[in-house]
Amino acid sequence: MFDYLIVGAGFAGSVLAERLASYSNKKVLVIDKRPHIGGNAYDHYNEEGILVHKYGPHIFHTNSKEVFEYLGQFTEWRSYEHRVLASVDGQQVPMPINLDTINQLYGLNLTSFELDKFFESVAEKVDTVRTSEDVVVSKVGRELYEKFFKNYTRKQWGMDPSELDKSVTSRVPTRTNRDDRYFTDTYQAMPLHGFTKMFEKMLDHPNIKIMLNTDYHEIIDFIPFKEMIFTGPVDEYFDFKFGKLPYRSLEFKHETLNKEVFQPVAVVNYPNDHLYTRVTEFKYLTGQQHQKTSVVYEFPRAEGDPYYPVPRPENAELYNQYKKLAEATPNVHFVGRLATYKYYNMDQVVAQALTLHKKLMGSPKEELPEVEGVSGLPKEVRQALNGSSTKLSTNG
Repeated sequence: MFDYLIVGAGFAGSVLAERLASYSNKKVLVIDKRPHIGGNAYDHYNEEGILVHKYGPHIFHTNSKEVFEYLGQFTEWRSYEHRVLASVDGQQVPMPINLDTINQLYGLNLTSFELDKFFESVAEKVDTVRTSEDVVVSKVGRELYEKFFKNYTRKQWGMDPSELDKSVTSRVPTRTNRDDRYFTDTYQAMPLHGFTKMFEKMLDHPNIKIMLNTDYHEIIDFIPFKEMIFTGPVDEYFDFKFGKLPYRSLEFKHETLNKEVFQPVAVVNYPNDHLYTRVTEFKYLTGQQHQKTSVVYEFPRAEGDPYYPVPRPENAELYNQYKKLAEATPNVHFVGRLATYKYYNMDQVVAQALTLHKKLMGSPKEELPEVEGVSGLPKEVRQALNGSSTKLSTNG
């Protein structure tokens, strides 16, 4: 008899398995339908011996000391600050938009103070910011919106930014200084030997058993357990009772090139040209030295593995129907991006899993420590992650 059956060996499932096994001495079975652990963060060495991320780039960053130190038990860290360029008007310019972006794009020599005035002069007045288009045009105007955001968002999400919740483009800041880092979090680092090695150490415990290539439907009636932790799609768990929750998917085209360097930074975005949205060169992320290099092209798709919940009001309403079912289902706990239909970063999922463990072990809600600054979570989301009855917003 297992104390817990955990469906999914990604961040949410692996963190909970480790905590329940090592801290709470519970017997845990972790299953995953894929042939590997690590979820979408899974990395491996390709045929040329280059460490690549199978499901696209995963860059770790957080403001949470608790999350960073927790994961640090299972990996050494390699300091890494992520930088992105956007291919616009025949140039590759820094993204997010900053002082150098504008000066390079328009051949100007503005100061930070002058850039503030520039943005004010081109910004469009928006009475109530509701959509992703509203977010951008109200900050930097219509022209920059069309150069950097409009077509990228159309490719990524399959719809116009005017149809998407404001949370999508709110994730990308605009800066008036020359800071070209994509993230500004306190802790920015990559697992020294890769994500998979970190997951292997996390799950290396005598109380944890792992079954891969296993669909939980196939074993649910044959393996005895007391409680379940489900990290897969919540609509799938309930057999799509209210209909299918919309997701965007990705197709990845990996290539290994007979050269040491392919592009000047880890990621180059292609907001206008080409069918792909971005190209990632992995050696920047991993720090690996190799005579060859490996890249991946990302092509957004409407069908395939679920990656991104589509943030629209009707989808939030549909999820809320499943959320009520989930809350009323005894001895099953739903956690992670797919199970809670939220666009969480990796550190946010870790924080959510750590908090669920405390709740499972009977910590009173008022004693749960605040998970501070987890990638700028809104107040209501932080409250929810810390056991509050406040409902999660659709802007997660």
